[in-house]
Amino acid sequence: MDVTKFETMDPVMLMSIVNMKIRDEFGTLDSLVKYYGIDKDKLIARLAAAGFDYLPDAKQFR
Repeated sequence: MDVTKFETMDPVMLMSIVNMKIRDEFGTLDSLVKYYGIDKDKLIARLAAAGFDYLPDAKQFR
């Protein structure tokens, strides 16, 4: 899945993909958004609108 299309993706699928990529490939949300060239605030807002909050200590959305 291409996270650069996060604005139109199903939010549950998006949350799952972002969490997996942070865990398996990037280690941090900052690294993920930098690699894909996406706006971190927009990504967080998109997931927050679906009820998911980013927990920096856990390095994942819940």
